Amino acid sequence: MPGAKPLDWDGDLGNRMMTGAHQMMDRLIADSPQHRAAFWHRDFSSPAAYEKSVEPNRERFRHIIGAVDLRVPPSLETSGSNARWQVLEGVTGEGCISEAVGPALAGIVIIPDVSQTPEQLLPLASSFSQAGCRVLIPSLINRATRVFSLSETSPKSTQTNREWIYRQAFHMGRHIIGYEVQKVLAALDCLSHDLPVGVVGSGEGGLIALYAAALDPRIKVTLVSGYFNARERLWQEPLDRNVWGLLREFGDAELATLIAPRTLIVESQTRAEYDRIATLLPPNFQSRHWVESSNAFSPEALQHFSTEVGARNISPAPPAAPIPNEERQLRQVRELQERVQALVRASDRTRNQFFLYKVAPEFADESWNTDSSFEALPASKISAKLGPFRDYFWNEIMGKLEEPLLPPNPRSRQILNLHHCTGYDVVIDVWRELFAWGVLLVPKDLKPSEKRPVVVCQHGRGGVPLDTIQGDVRYYHDYARRLADQGYIVFSPHILFRNEAQYRALYRKANSIKASLFSIIAAQQQQILAWLNTLPFVDGTRIGFYGLSFGGETALRIPAVVPGYGLSICSADFNNWTRKIADAGQPWSFLYSDEYETPSFNMGNTFDHAELAYLMSPHPFMVERGREDRVGRDEWVAYEFAKVSHFYARLGLGGRVEIEYFEGGHTIHGEESFRFLGRHLNWPPRR
Repeated sequence: MPGAKPLDWDGDLGNRMMTGAHQMMDRLIADSPQHRAAFWHRDFSSPAAYEKSVEPNRERFRHIIGAVDLRVPPSLETSGSNARWQVLEGVTGEGCISEAVGPALAGIVIIPDVSQTPEQLLPLASSFSQAGCRVLIPSLINRATRVFSLSETSPKSTQTNREWIYRQAFHMGRHIIGYEVQKVLAALDCLSHDLPVGVVGSGEGGLIALYAAALDPRIKVTLVSGYFNARERLWQEPLDRNVWGLLREFGDAELATLIAPRTLIVESQTRAEYDRIATLLPPNFQSRHWVESSNAFSPEALQHFSTEVGARNISPAPPAAPIPNEERQLRQVRELQERVQALVRASDRTRNQFFLYKVAPEFADESWNTDSSFEALPASKISAKLGPFRDYFWNEIMGKLEEPLLPPNPRSRQILNLHHCTGYDVVIDVWRELFAWGVLLVPKDLKPSEKRPVVVCQHGRGGVPLDTIQGDVRYYHDYARRLADQGYIVFSPHILFRNEAQYRALYRKANSIKASLFSIIAAQQQQILAWLNTLPFVDGTRIGFYGLSFGGETALRIPAVVPGYGLSICSADFNNWTRKIADAGQPWSFLYSDEYETPSFNMGNTFDHAELAYLMSPHPFMVERGREDRVGRDEWVAYEFAKVSHFYARLGLGGRVEIEYFEGGHTIHGEESFRFLGRHLNWPPRR
């Protein structure tokens, strides 16, 4: 290839790319603790100054665990040792209560591990009560496996209770962790009455105790048992612990500094992360105790707790035998499910308030005014307002990696000699461990000094670039080669959605540092566009993107934020994405599949496919939709596309958006889409 060095790599280039992506994520995760200081500006001059200085960190933490909803006024109902309290609209906490013996000296929430029921901790609660504490023990959503289905004939998904709530909540900017933190804080609302308050927890309860205390300065003393540790292997912990961007700013030690100067007691067998707190806080700034123990709630840990909270001595008590309460567990799951589903149902209006009505307030008039006239909006004025929303999507939803890009340094080798074109493997450097790879098709009838339009043809999940070129693979029907036959320059890049176990582990790693697979793809695309623009036969003003399935999702996300694409065609993917990801009432939702990597944190409240198309304006945009494609339903595709069509029409750009329905399934059709490319890339196809 012109300007390229020889490519001499052996083996599967897709596997090599995946290995490099994992190596890069491993490096970024390992380096994350040393970069966290950039997010903190602690002021130790006084307790008040310190609280003010860490408040931005506390609010960012509140956001990423989804503990953002206002709690309802406290209301506690008890019956014997059973207790229920109000948390959010339609959401209650349930568990057990143990009243103080004698005058109440403190209010305490004891948080069990997910494998325990509140009743198992009643003996410990009784010890706290004897010491003068009012105690509530919430029931956590457990990790019991349940079959979720709409009906006996609908698709079934076997997930744990926690994963089921996590997967739908994550996309809506909420989290199973955040909801349970809210239950603990609501319990404290009921208990406090001007008493000192504390939280203790073991296992998953230790996580909730740590997170609750990091958010709520009312909590005077926190005991974390069997949880406190380094989190650089968060991606290997249960899926329901996946927190967007946690490791960028927070390890357990950093969360301990949100508790400071209040008391923290850590009961564990390893203390490296505990010792790291001392590198973040000055000596004697926080009352802190470490207890080495393999058992939860040892005498030493309880002694520290009782002293710090101002209660009488608390005696250890072994847990009681478990008493399963399936009805309570099911109520708690269904309450949270309904809470999230209400967010899904309201998401159209939420997104409009977040985006559309700010960009174009004229759309906010939703009154039934039959005399209203169609008012064209100046496209240039609207386009000028889109920049901050592109930045927001890239940074906050997709995740933007700030690693400096390397020079492209292209390497190539010829791999195809077809009738109308020549094909080359091309490898381009992106980052130290990461490269971009694809196949470039160059028509053989190029004239000297001629510049032609380019179509980037993106395969979907499980594919490789050659699938779009030869073999008549049923999803693609050689559409990249057919476009090259029509005289286009064609580049078919590889994306990382191949080998599910590998890319799902990569998703988990990336999420922990506020990134996604699309963060990597976006950087690769930046390099691809930079390289394409160096080729003497490429017209950089006429580059289009055409992708199918996960490639179609790429066709929505990448041209929306990466400058350089003049149009985009989304095939076999365009949808009402929020419902596709998080609607428990739709059998075709990803909630009922194994594709746990599809949610993007808080995307449901900010961007759906229509909003991504808005970001592409004024560039042309097309949807290709097979009526039998089970990725969605015609009515939802039509609903979402109608918003795009209306937006472009109001900008006077109605001729730049199209949708083609065809009789077929999850496949490239390549008829109206080819004509769309010809019109908007100004390229007459060969007859």
